[in-house]
Amino acid sequence: MNQRSSAFDSGNTSERTDNERKIFRGEHLLPLSIILTMPELAEVEFYRKQWDPGLGQPIKRIATHPKARIYRDIAATAVQRGLKGRDFIRSHAHGKQMMFEFSKGAWMGLHLGMTGKLHTRPVGSKIEKHDHLVLDLEHTQLVFSDYRMFGKLTLDVTEDGGAPEWWQALPPQPQEKGFTKIRHLTFARRFPKTPIKTLLLDQRGYPGVGNWMADEICWRAHIAPQAPSKTLSDEEIHLIWKLTRQVSRDAIRVISTKWETPPKSWLFTHRWKDGGICPRRACQGAELKRADLRGRTTCWCPICQSG
Repeated sequence: MNQRSSAFDSGNTSERTDNERKIFRGEHLLPLSIILTMPELAEVEFYRKQWDPGLGQPIKRIATHPKARIYRDIAATAVQRGLKGRDFIRSHAHGKQMMFEFSKGAWMGLHLGMTGKLHTRPVGSKIEKHDHLVLDLEHTQLVFSDYRMFGKLTLDVTEDGGAPEWWQALPPQPQEKGFTKIRHLTFARRFPKTPIKTLLLDQRGYPGVGNWMADEICWRAHIAPQAPSKTLSDEEIHLIWKLTRQVSRDAIRVISTKWETPPKSWLFTHRWKDGGICPRRACQGAELKRADLRGRTTCWCPICQSG
């Protein structure tokens, strides 16, 4: 299969089950709005697990899309050489990034971009138009597809077999023990003029938190997303820390485990388009506000987040 560039000209979905088609298209009960946005912490964790059926198997053949932008930092041929013959050992996720560990110290990093998807197929399945990396293992085929090609791939080979230094240096995720109250407070106070929602989107402090998660955190905290960090008390900053952890864990439980739409009690299910209603009873059906905040569409309730 090596570099079968001609195989990318046409698609074939006849061999997929209905369930596989839904996962590939990202349709499993989640609203289309979230499918068309950059995957956040829970979505990345979901896609990481899609390749796990291949764990422990050797790579037999590799196909790369000859013109895919995911290879803008490394040549597709270098990826083929670097992975050929290695065993798939383990998968990892951190924030919005994934790392796939192979034998002999090879580590392949993947960022899904806006529309990247990971899935599996039977060995030898025909390559489809938007498949940019296809690994035929002994018993299954691993596929990375991305029709808008905003995703990105890296490959590191380490002498000691350990994870690359850049991966080890990533800040702790909100659901991890290393994401402490003092770390969060220190980071928040470093940017006194930054709106709290914008701060939550900073991957240096909150890896994995994206647009809908940041809105959810602010809404649960009863804090306006536009509020500058310096206007929040230490108690409010502590509440943001607590809810960042809570929303991260809730999202992993509901989305990455079941690929289900979160409950209607979350802001999530009401924020995606104009006319949404705040789910809090005390707000008595208040219409949610939507506006641009430093380049990101932001949703909040003018009643319970008016402070």
